[in-house]
Amino acid sequence: MRNLVVGTAGHIDHGKSSLVRALTGIDPDRLKEEKARGITIELGFAHATIGDIKAAFVDVPGHERFVRTMLAGVGGIDCVMLVVASDESVMPQTREHFDICRLLRIPRGIVVLTKADAADADTRALVRQDVAELVKGSFLERAPVVEVSASTGEGLDALRSAIVEQASQVGSRPIDGAARLPIDRAFSMKGFGTVVTGTLVSGRLAIDDGLALLPGERLVKVRGLQVHGAAAVAAVAGQRTAINLGGVEVGEVSRGQTLATPNAFSVTRRVDAAIDLLPSSKPLRHGARVRVHHGTSEILGRVSIAGPSTPEIAAGGRALVRLRLEHPAVLTRGDRFIIRAYSPPITIGGGRVLDPAPTRPGVRSADGEAALQRLQVESPGADAELAAIESMIGAAGLAGIPVASLISRAGVAPAQLDAVTGALRQRGVVVAGDRAVAAAHLARARDALVALVSAFHKANPLSEGLPREEARERLFTKAAPAIFERVLDDLKASKALAGADRLALASHRVTISGEDAKAKTAIAEAYRRGALKPPDAAVVAAEAKAPPAVVERVIALLLREKTLVRLDTLIFHADALMKLKEEIAALKGAAPGGRATVDVSAFKDRYGVTRKFAIPLLEYLDRERVTRRTGDVRLVL
Repeated sequence: MRNLVVGTAGHIDHGKSSLVRALTGIDPDRLKEEKARGITIELGFAHATIGDIKAAFVDVPGHERFVRTMLAGVGGIDCVMLVVASDESVMPQTREHFDICRLLRIPRGIVVLTKADAADADTRALVRQDVAELVKGSFLERAPVVEVSASTGEGLDALRSAIVEQASQVGSRPIDGAARLPIDRAFSMKGFGTVVTGTLVSGRLAIDDGLALLPGERLVKVRGLQVHGAAAVAAVAGQRTAINLGGVEVGEVSRGQTLATPNAFSVTRRVDAAIDLLPSSKPLRHGARVRVHHGTSEILGRVSIAGPSTPEIAAGGRALVRLRLEHPAVLTRGDRFIIRAYSPPITIGGGRVLDPAPTRPGVRSADGEAALQRLQVESPGADAELAAIESMIGAAGLAGIPVASLISRAGVAPAQLDAVTGALRQRGVVVAGDRAVAAAHLARARDALVALVSAFHKANPLSEGLPREEARERLFTKAAPAIFERVLDDLKASKALAGADRLALASHRVTISGEDAKAKTAIAEAYRRGALKPPDAAVVAAEAKAPPAVVERVIALLLREKTLVRLDTLIFHADALMKLKEEIAALKGAAPGGRATVDVSAFKDRYGVTRKFAIPLLEYLDRERVTRRTGDVRLVL
């Protein structure tokens, strides 16, 4: 059977609850105080099967004092019943509720004129005219208008038929999307524990599913489900659902929180959006404090208007903004919200989330405004959304964004993530590791790295190349390691760079000439003459007749060329070490039985060296597998 969530809207005491009771047989006024005062204070819920439709009704308060409660119920509805009493006509809360439905882009609805038995024909005709004027040019302009009386039953069958017709026009909600249920009630039931209710606006839930309670990232488990008052093993998007939760106490859950698939939605305090002000509102100034209503939550925040020279948004105007919220909100791209003035708390506008976790700089600049404009999608469609996501990735710079965040930040269904990622690749987005980054940023990074290495070669002609970590720290501090690796791989594949620990142009060759060449010859000769008793730095510098910086640079070159070899803090000529290995190895053949040993004292005497030189040289012979230490002696292998 098809599911339909129907919300009521209208002024206090215009018969919304009585109408729901007449359609379902269930009284949505569930609190004693509501019964005593005859008004709905909290959200009321009821359900009924009408033809082949399972209809869930959300009855909302009409009094201005309770409009924020009304907002908590209207977010997940498929169609609205705009209720106007035939004996009173359009009233202030009728207009505000209607404005809220328009701002939330509720797609369809029914105009219900209640208390038909309480007004004569002329009065009812006038009320119809007032309603027609109210809804002119809106989504309700061509909506069915049904006159009913909850007390006599007049018009109820016609209203049921209209509800069934509305259901035939309602598209299915995204079952393959992440599960998401804004909580509108939380209570405890004896024998069950914590129970929450809400409209499942996307995805699917089943018993034993693990969910996140947001904000807060508390992990909970689905222990039981009810759909439209009956036990169920699963619930799908579009159904009114009650969930018995495990892993959390009722005191830790409140209306305004959201149950969702873990890691599927952004918990944020900074949101980029497009907003529309009502013509009846006052201009909204940059920096104004407002009340943001989304799902079942109300959060205070401030409005930053995009653009360098926009001091305010005119009444009836549209603008791109950044909302800075005082508390975290659970949002994704495409979500709609309502804005109410801070004081008095009247509805002034509504908007749509463009980016729930913006990484671009401030929106007051021309560049910031342009970035927001690229996130707008005037005509819905896959290509337009891909272009917006591509812009989102581009605005993140070389850091890119995690591919997984396309679910939480761009509203991509988990099942569609691979397909969307593939389509983005076709548009010039590169996936490096777990990050998506614009190809243009990678190209600039490649150029910058080649330029950095070239400059290093010019300043250090005798160096093998730029240390890899130095390159990363200078150009890629804000980028993920995978992006740095991707840039390197691209440059090596194109034969632009080479090297591992040190990066060099593929064409780079160490060249030495003039004074450096003379110093190189002198330094190598000094270490060759020193043999196993190499000279210290001062002697080397004196023999080379070169400043210390040149000596240091040339020694580094000779070490890379393996003309010299460093053992601990000492440097030896490679020829001297080779001769040493040959001489020690020859001891084995000359020893009785072929068993030759060397100890520190004998080694010092044989080569006329001190312990300072003997120990590093003997350890070198061990590493080269010429000897093996056994106690205080070394066996020649």
